[in-house]
Amino acid sequence: MEKKNPLGEVLDTSLEKLKKLVDVNTIIGDAITTPDGTTIIPVSKVSFGFATGGSELPTSKPSTPFGGGSGGGVTIQPLAFLVISNGNVKLLQMQTADNTADRIVNMMPGMVDKVSGMISDYKAKKTAEEPAL
Repeated sequence: MEKKNPLGEVLDTSLEKLKKLVDVNTIIGDAITTPDGTTIIPVSKVSFGFATGGSELPTSKPSTPFGGGSGGGVTIQPLAFLVISNGNVKLLQMQTADNTADRIVNMMPGMVDKVSGMISDYKAKKTAEEPAL
C-alpha cells in the first residue's frame, strides 16, 4: 500500500471543502418567480483565497512527525439582479457606476431597446407608405 503524503491529504481535504462552498449556483443564484410572473435571478461575485503548508521533521523514529495546516476564506458579494418580465430583460445593479466605462455598459440595454424601437417604427412607417398592389 502506497503511503500518502500528509501535506497532500491536507490539501485534498481542504480543496474538497472549498468546492462545496463555491459552485455555479453561488454566482448565478436560483431563479425566484413572483406571483405576477416576473423572474428574478441574483448575480454575485465570488472571491476566495486558500493557503496550505506543512513540514516533516527529521527524526530517528520510524514514523516521521508531520505538522501542517490549511486555511481559506470565501467572500460572496451581490452584484446585480436579472429581472425578466413580459419578455423584457433588465439588469439591476447593486452599485452605481463609478467610471465612464461602467456607465456605458449600464446604458447599453436601454440603447439597444431604443434602436430596436426606432427600426421597428421605421419599418412600420415604410410598410404603411408603400402602395398596395
